[in-house]
Amino acid sequence: MKNLKVVTRIAQKLQLQLDGETVVVSAVDAERRRAFFVSSENFLYSVDLPAPTQQSLQWSESTLDSDAEEVVLEPGDYIVAMDYLMEKESLLLGSSTGCLLLYNVDEKTTEVVGRLEGGVKTIASSPDGALISVTTGFGQLLIMTNDWEVLFETSLDPHCDLTGDINSPNGHIQSSISWRGDGKFFATLGGLEGSSQKLTIWERESGNIHSSSDTKAFIGASLDWMPSGAKVATAHDRKTEGKCPLIVFYEKNGLERSHFSIDEPAEAVIQALKWNCNSELLAALVSCGQYDVIKVWSCSNNHWYLKQELRYTKKEGVRFYWDQTKPMHLICWTLGGQVITHRFAWTTAVSETSIALVIDGSHVLVTPLSLGLMPPPMSLFHLTFPCAVNEVSFLSYNSKNHIAAYLSNGSLCVSVLPVADTWEEFEGSGISVDPCFSESTLNNYMHLTWIDTCTLIGICCRADAFSSTPMRSSEASSLLEKNDSPYFINEIELVCSEDSLLGSACSSGWQAKISKKMPLQAAVIGISQNPAKEGSAFIQLSGGRVVEYCSKVNLFRMSAPVQVSETGSDHTFPTSCPWMTAVQCHENGMVRTLLFGLDDSSKLHVGKRLLSSNCSSFTFYSSAYGAKEQVVTHLLVTTKQDLLFIVDISEILLKNGEVTTDSHIRSHPRGKQSKEHITVWEKGAKLIGVLHGDEAAVIMQTTRGNLECIYPRKLVLVSIVQALVQGRFRDAFDMVRRHRIDFNMVVDYCGWKSFMKSAADFVKQVNNLSHITEFVCSIKNENVSSKLYETYISFPDHCATSVADTVNTHGLLSDNKVTSVLMAIRKALEVQVEESSSRELCILTTLARSEPPLLEEALNRIKVIRELELLGVDDARRKLYPSAEESLKHLLWLTEPEAVFNAALGLYDLNLSAIVALNSQKDPKEFLPFLKSLECLPPAIMKYTVDLRLGRYESALKNIVSAGDEYHEDCMKLLNANPQLFPLGLQLFTDPDKRHQILEAWGDQLSEEKCFADAAITYQCCSSYQKSLKAYRDCGDWRGVFTVAGLLKFKKEEILQLAHDLCDEFQALGKPGDAAKIALEYCSDVDRGVGYFITAREWEEALRVAYMHSRQDLVDTVRDAALECSALLISEYQEGLLKVGKYLARYVAVRQRRLSLAAKLQSEDRFMDVEDDSISEVSTSFSEMSAYTTRSTKESSASVISSSASKSRGARRQKKGGKIRAGSPGEEMALVEHLKGMSLTSGALTELKSLLVVLIQLGREETARQVQLAGDNFEVSQRAAVKLAEDTVSNDKIDENAHTLENYVKMLRAHQSADSETTCWRIKALSPPWTGVYSNSHEHAEC
Repeated sequence: MKNLKVVTRIAQKLQLQLDGETVVVSAVDAERRRAFFVSSENFLYSVDLPAPTQQSLQWSESTLDSDAEEVVLEPGDYIVAMDYLMEKESLLLGSSTGCLLLYNVDEKTTEVVGRLEGGVKTIASSPDGALISVTTGFGQLLIMTNDWEVLFETSLDPHCDLTGDINSPNGHIQSSISWRGDGKFFATLGGLEGSSQKLTIWERESGNIHSSSDTKAFIGASLDWMPSGAKVATAHDRKTEGKCPLIVFYEKNGLERSHFSIDEPAEAVIQALKWNCNSELLAALVSCGQYDVIKVWSCSNNHWYLKQELRYTKKEGVRFYWDQTKPMHLICWTLGGQVITHRFAWTTAVSETSIALVIDGSHVLVTPLSLGLMPPPMSLFHLTFPCAVNEVSFLSYNSKNHIAAYLSNGSLCVSVLPVADTWEEFEGSGISVDPCFSESTLNNYMHLTWIDTCTLIGICCRADAFSSTPMRSSEASSLLEKNDSPYFINEIELVCSEDSLLGSACSSGWQAKISKKMPLQAAVIGISQNPAKEGSAFIQLSGGRVVEYCSKVNLFRMSAPVQVSETGSDHTFPTSCPWMTAVQCHENGMVRTLLFGLDDSSKLHVGKRLLSSNCSSFTFYSSAYGAKEQVVTHLLVTTKQDLLFIVDISEILLKNGEVTTDSHIRSHPRGKQSKEHITVWEKGAKLIGVLHGDEAAVIMQTTRGNLECIYPRKLVLVSIVQALVQGRFRDAFDMVRRHRIDFNMVVDYCGWKSFMKSAADFVKQVNNLSHITEFVCSIKNENVSSKLYETYISFPDHCATSVADTVNTHGLLSDNKVTSVLMAIRKALEVQVEESSSRELCILTTLARSEPPLLEEALNRIKVIRELELLGVDDARRKLYPSAEESLKHLLWLTEPEAVFNAALGLYDLNLSAIVALNSQKDPKEFLPFLKSLECLPPAIMKYTVDLRLGRYESALKNIVSAGDEYHEDCMKLLNANPQLFPLGLQLFTDPDKRHQILEAWGDQLSEEKCFADAAITYQCCSSYQKSLKAYRDCGDWRGVFTVAGLLKFKKEEILQLAHDLCDEFQALGKPGDAAKIALEYCSDVDRGVGYFITAREWEEALRVAYMHSRQDLVDTVRDAALECSALLISEYQEGLLKVGKYLARYVAVRQRRLSLAAKLQSEDRFMDVEDDSISEVSTSFSEMSAYTTRSTKESSASVISSSASKSRGARRQKKGGKIRAGSPGEEMALVEHLKGMSLTSGALTELKSLLVVLIQLGREETARQVQLAGDNFEVSQRAAVKLAEDTVSNDKIDENAHTLENYVKMLRAHQSADSETTCWRIKALSPPWTGVYSNSHEHAEC
């Protein structure tokens, strides 16, 4: 679905030497882009063609700079054929008398290389330039080399003697030659004019005939072999049948393949056929009665479409050829020396409203893609015009569709169709469209564009075509050239003189008037309507410059429609972009216009910004539903790698540089799936349109012509989100079902709490109980949508919150997503939907699918139905409900039968339980005895038994208590088996004896659980003091023990004995401090108490007690113990200091070796180009190498395989502890952890400070200073070693001068504060001179 559009038309003229001189033959030098023309007076003109990369094309009709050289021939002789020989960089000329001349273009010399009898007819060199084929007027074919060696000579038709018919009345012989693209074969046509001929296929090497066709009425000069080699195009004359000529295609074997008619009168003659260089377009020069016309066809779906028709007068005598390197460039030249270059471009035939308008000659095939996909040549209906259509412009406004068509005869046709939804009545019909009445013909129009419903603008190529006065304004004057320009932008006003009926097409009575015109300074590449302003359009000039045309203010102005990330006055494309589209988008709540352009090198631009460097097609999608502003939300791009990207417009506005496509192509090769793009299923398929809004469809066309419709997940989700935000639950739900999106999307996007408020609207809009039931069964108690679709769309912040169960202030489980949503649906069903069997089943579904299932409530509803059935009620309301059996089966189908049976038991309804068991296919031998045994029990015991079975212990306790005192023993067993019931048991019983029994049982339970403190208090509540005493002793609470002893009224001797026993117990338990307090307070044993304090290293307290009792001997004992402890600590600190230095040195050595090994591995060339997976394997294996391990990289795979086993062994070694093994994989980190573990604990620091204080108090200041110095050196060195290890473990380099223990010790001493936790144990009076940092600090603070 594409149309061929003329992008530029450049007309230039040769300066011929003589009056009456005409151009007769042309040739092209494709390598140096030169064209050669020979005139009737034997003048040779050489001109340079525009370079392919030339941007600025001057539109003024100018005279071509050409070199003219006269070719000297015999009088009466003239040039009839010419071809450029690339190998010799010369022209081979053939004259009417048979003279072959070689003209050197650079040296401008002529050489006669041969002479042929009968004159030269055609000259054609092979594609590789190695061979030259020539036909003569006698029907002879010559194949020669570049050195003029004749390989073979034969008749064009060996089966017929052409030379014998030359002197006949119709003795003029026509001939033509065409080579296949690879040069292995060539085809010829030759014979008397008007006679039947054969198409002959020749072999290059042998000169033998490969094949030939049947004798047909070929038109002799019309022959061209498709460059791809698939088929040969010829023309058949059918004047004898009174029909127009046919274009017929033959295969290499000479068999006819296909054909089509040119749709011209029978008198028309096809003078030439030419394929373009990529075999996509076929052009034919057709001579009609009043004019000559160049027709351009393309093929799709085995149908040939006439896409362009260029008319010329008979007097002009037009000829043409395709550019040999640029397939969309057609060069025409006339007898008078005018050279016209047409540059074509394919444009999508699908409008922004998804209406396809495919040009096919005098028909425009119309198909609204929203109604169905009909690949051309099929269509819903077609518009018929008086002659071929060259260009179509479309505008949709206020439910009307305006179509303007520019015809090949210069006429303009307009048709207004009703809204596309009513077009089904036009199916299969044709609507005739009459030309607009106009005072003048609109010659050579291009870029026809609607700017409002009554105005068109277009580019006209003739300055004298109209007599209207040009516009004048200050800004327009700046664009005028000093010389008159023949190219204008014309504004056409349209008026319809006929009234159209509502719902019908208006295709006649239109009048066109040229209201304004303005000259242009450069070639126009494209025009795009400004969607933000009526009567305005963006015009792209050659080179990419963009101006804005404003009709109402009569001026041109420079515009900045494509400003995205830059400011300034120059907002143009960096190069000419034949495919240009202006769209509206939202930015920060404002509507702005963006201008996108795609150039010939597949670069997609928005202004000067490059979006993609390999774009093959692009289009836009709008998720807006029913919006007045046509605002697009997504850009769709296909790449040359056949990948489809969907990019948010917001990303384009926010990001700088290229947008996603190129980077993702590099990181995701073809064949690897990615959520960032969609792999196009067929190579070469391109975007032709989209279905906006809820349809969210992307339509692509393959190279064969088939249409394919896909629904990208990203666009579908965007449409669903749009519908949800707008509250259109029915549309959103339909899209979710149609595209198989998770139903949780409906609930999760706006939040399930928000959905609960809209549940009534949801039920009302969906209005389909089957669909609601399907929805209910799919709800899950987690945010499913954000996990599944977070890569496609962004979710609001509330979607990230957990939907886990939480308890509200009333203690009810109300924040459960599934239960809450289904409750809201259930309430909405009861209010919005009339009572019916389906509604009741849907309500049962909501109950069964709740988490946890509300089976008891569901069974209660079924129970009500069953009771109505048992009562025999037969009213109208009863008939609205399903039967109890149907409801029960529905419930059993949704839930586990065992759970339903237990729920029925929980209702204490044995009959209902039996019905459930029967319908769930339980074995009667299993449930009937059980139910009968329950039926025989008293009601309270029956309920108690059921509750025990169902694990409802609280209810069971209540029921067993209500059964009476004879079941008190069972009650106690239940309490002992379920300790959590003790609080409820105390609440249910009021009898003091039973309460004491429960409390004592509870205390026993707590004692078994080792909760001795709680057990002691519980025992005291029931006056069980002996058990309380034991519990206090078990938990080590000696104060509680003596308190309870007092409650038990122990005698003094018993308390003393108890104290001695506790002293021994606490000493054995490692609590000498508590033992000392008991000895002093209850035993009055000072010696024993001081001894316990010394054992606990509570030096200050031991000294205080000794002086309190005036015991000098105990003071001496404390002094001796303190001195002994001091000597021991000094030794330990000195030994620890040596270990710190040893371990740190070992760590530094290990780290340096590991870093050197890593540098060696990285320097090897084999690791420079490895893939990501290999790199990860190398890094994994390297991380498990020891610094003492030497191995080659060949062992890396084995190390990777054994990595999991190594980790397991390392975990086992870590659990076992032990030494750090040299060479082990975890040696480095183990050394760091060991250094950290050598730090002094808070308890050790407290004991150390207490020791220092006592030593000073006892007059041992020097000993205290030595202890503090030793402890300080060890503590600072340990922290410095840990700091050094932490700094180097994450660093790739170790500085031998900076990373030393001495430097780090100095650094820590310089930065440590006297009030910090690390210095709080030190005595300032004992500090050495280098710790002067403490001198200005506050008084020592207690730790």
